[in-house]
Amino acid sequence: MAEPTGKRSMSQSRQVSWRDRLGSPGLERDWDYLKRLLLTLVVLGLAYFLWRISGILLLLFAAVLLAVLFRAFADLISRHTPVPQRWALTAAIITVTALVVAFLVLFGSQIGGQISQVFERLPDAIDAVGNRIGINNARDELENAISSNSGPNVLSRAAGLGYTVLGALADLALVVIASIYLAADPRLYRRGVAKLLPPSQHARVFDAMDVTGNALRFWFAGQLVTMLLVGVASGLAYWWIGLPSPLALAIIAAATNFVPFLGPILGAIPALVFAFTMDLQTVLWTLGVVVAIQQIEGNVITPFIQKRAVAMPPVVVLFAIGVFGLLFGLPGIFLAVPLAVTITVLVKKLWVRQTLGEDTTVPGEEASSDDTVPKEK
Repeated sequence: MAEPTGKRSMSQSRQVSWRDRLGSPGLERDWDYLKRLLLTLVVLGLAYFLWRISGILLLLFAAVLLAVLFRAFADLISRHTPVPQRWALTAAIITVTALVVAFLVLFGSQIGGQISQVFERLPDAIDAVGNRIGINNARDELENAISSNSGPNVLSRAAGLGYTVLGALADLALVVIASIYLAADPRLYRRGVAKLLPPSQHARVFDAMDVTGNALRFWFAGQLVTMLLVGVASGLAYWWIGLPSPLALAIIAAATNFVPFLGPILGAIPALVFAFTMDLQTVLWTLGVVVAIQQIEGNVITPFIQKRAVAMPPVVVLFAIGVFGLLFGLPGIFLAVPLAVTITVLVKKLWVRQTLGEDTTVPGEEASSDDTVPKEK
């Protein structure tokens, strides 16, 4: 039975009216607003998720940094020895492990004993220094000042981390194991990161990874040489002055020198505290030695090494230490400079040069053509 003409025309008019409403400018504006709102919520959710796992991401960066060093050592072995490339990483890991074990066997008990003596005697030394300058119970005052969370400063965040020895060892084991896997097959993980971007950007991503890896390798190599020289010079000077536990104090000076500017100051504090417990002449000799070593390191050793390494502007280093220290505490302070190196390389290469078209030098780029790792296509 045919539908009446009046009813058919009313149904068609309702359909046309609904289609017109769907294509109306008002609904299009509402849909655009809804899309922007959803995109904003997704970005905020992703940022919150990354912030929640920021500690894991920091460990991942440490693993990448260690993998770069393993890979560089393996390339050095394959280039200057008959060891094939596929066995070079195994040889590098075995060599590093053997050196660490030999060092611990030869000097482990002596270093452990001296470090224990430093931490056992340091509280009494702090009280003795406080009594000399008129502060009673200086150790308790210092502990209260550090433990108080009166403000968002770097030291309070570092002290409030609550890192236990067991937790630190677990994190170190995770970083070492992950770095070995990363160094064993870097192309697998490089391709995985590149697949997150369009195929047209893969070449830029691989190039940026190569340059960043070279910059981190050169920076870390230069920093290790600087730490070694500072540690040897400090140990000999402290032994000559007559400070207690000179080997442990030298290791503290070398380890803290990993963090530029702030680290040498912190590393000199235990030596100066012990010197204050002895006599004024020892204090003056210790202070003079500390200043002399740091001046030689800052004006002679570091500039000479940075001819081939990565030179970071002092202001950038200081702000990087402050920012990453506030965000991540003590691990952020130790990894602040390599993080700053990574960010500087990526910003200069991907943004300043390739996006803005400005001519700028990129750390690590001059050695990218000598990289022995085959480039992905």
